[in-house]
Order: sequence, then C-alpha cells, then structure tokens
Amino acid sequence: MTPVLQFMWEDWADRAFGLPRYETEGAAGADIRANLRPEDRAAGITLAPMARLIVATGLRVAIPKGYEMQIRPRSGLALKHGISLPNTPGTIDSDYRGPLGVALINLGTAAYLISHGDRIAQMVIAPVVQARFEAVEALSATTRGAGGFGSTGRS
Repeated sequence: MTPVLQFMWEDWADRAFGLPRYETEGAAGADIRANLRPEDRAAGITLAPMARLIVATGLRVAIPKGYEMQIRPRSGLALKHGISLPNTPGTIDSDYRGPLGVALINLGTAAYLISHGDRIAQMVIAPVVQARFEAVEALSATTRGAGGFGSTGRS
C-alpha cells in the first residue's frame, strides 16, 4: 500500500511551487523547495561558509503512523557547493505537525545564495519499526565481537 502524506500550506507560503514531487519515475526522493517568507523572497538568503540555518518550505505535513520522512541532501548541491544537512538524514516523525523546515549547512568555501523556489533537499518516506528494549546480563557472541571502528576493514 502506498502511504499518503497530507500537506497544509502556511498562510504566508507561495503555492506556485506546488507540493514536493519526484522529478523522475525512478526517484527515491521527492524534491523540497525553499519557500521563503515574503520579506526574504527578493534578496534570497545567503548561507556563509560553515554557517547553518533552517530554510522554510511553507508546508506542514501529516505522515501516516508507521512511517517517517527522511530529509536528505541533494547530491548536486553537496558536490558543487558543499551544501548539506548537519543532521543527515533528518527525521520527521509521524506525530509532528509543526512547520517543515530544512536545516542546511554550508561546508564549502564560498557563500551560497538560497533563492525562493530553489530545490534544497529531498525527502524519502520509509517504514518505521519500533523495538522493545530489555536489559540482559550478557550478549550473544559473534565473530566480530567488540571490534569497533575500522575493525573489519582497512585502517
């Protein structure tokens, strides 16, 4: 069954960009656009190197129970400009109903201008499994054991 996400526009949002959408038939992620507040639309927002900010989308969302929305960087922005997410992937839980903002970070060496309508991130919808937690006195043995970072590959 295909999950259905319900979106609601913020009162100030520019609806001309439409809802997030998959740009190709095989896309796993739907593109999310910057929907800047009216006072920021003409000039855009500049993201300085190593700076972080939350970019407005003008949307709120209801995600079906049993699913999450993962917010991920766009590969072109990351490669060409160093624009990423500081908490990638960001998770939007099914019980959140607040404004959908995208936390961006500029890992590049030059300031980056975010313009009204720019595709700034992508969202992937994924099923969620909630586990039970229990305390035990010992864990089962494995071949790897307690080997940590880099223990199974080249150092």
